[in-house]
Amino acid sequence: MNIPLHKKIRMDLLEKINSEFYQENDIIPTELELSKKYGVSRPTVRQAIQALVNEGYLERRKKRGTIVKKNKIKQEFTHVLESFDSEMNRKGISPKTNVLNFSTEYADEEVAENLNIELNEEVYKLFRLRYAGEEPVVVVTTYIPKEMFPELEEVDFTTQLLYNVFKEFGYPIKSVSRKLEVIKADETTSDLLNVKENDPMFYFHTQGFTSDKIAIEYSISKYRGDINYFVFEI
Repeated sequence: MNIPLHKKIRMDLLEKINSEFYQENDIIPTELELSKKYGVSRPTVRQAIQALVNEGYLERRKKRGTIVKKNKIKQEFTHVLESFDSEMNRKGISPKTNVLNFSTEYADEEVAENLNIELNEEVYKLFRLRYAGEEPVVVVTTYIPKEMFPELEEVDFTTQLLYNVFKEFGYPIKSVSRKLEVIKADETTSDLLNVKENDPMFYFHTQGFTSDKIAIEYSISKYRGDINYFVFEI
């Protein structure tokens, strides 16, 4: 199959960005220089560059030229019921999970309300730091009713996917409800995610339900604002 020239040039430029031949904030060669390098017309080069601009890899700057951007991760879980690991793998990014804490505690008012359980009922608290490649992307605190999952302490959540575990226990997640806020990073979050204190964060509250609308998950997720963006479909 013959690949159009502009797509070949796009692929070559993208490979150079991913390999850091062109690094973040570098100015790439001009359209004229690239047209001579690839032996093609300037409109062909312009089409390749525009594709990378649209995808978030490049940015045109007046009086400076075209620079390499820190590409953000397109997060689609806002309209697709999919785990973090599955979404990263689908995008060709290696996910990694570090379990910072897994304990049992008593549900406070917020947790009890979101899990539809009694105040002070026992819940698991799962605190995870999740990576895309080597970059920490999100910290997630998840609360799960202990009564429904009495043997959850035996699960290694560094390798096991939470939604797969729910399914194995006979309670697959069939629907979710999410609320999004934007907050500032506190000291703990900034340390974990390698961002500055008070940097903007995407703050999600998620309830996961079975087919019978039983709430079995309440998660609070703090996503870095500098390397994530979210897609909503209505």
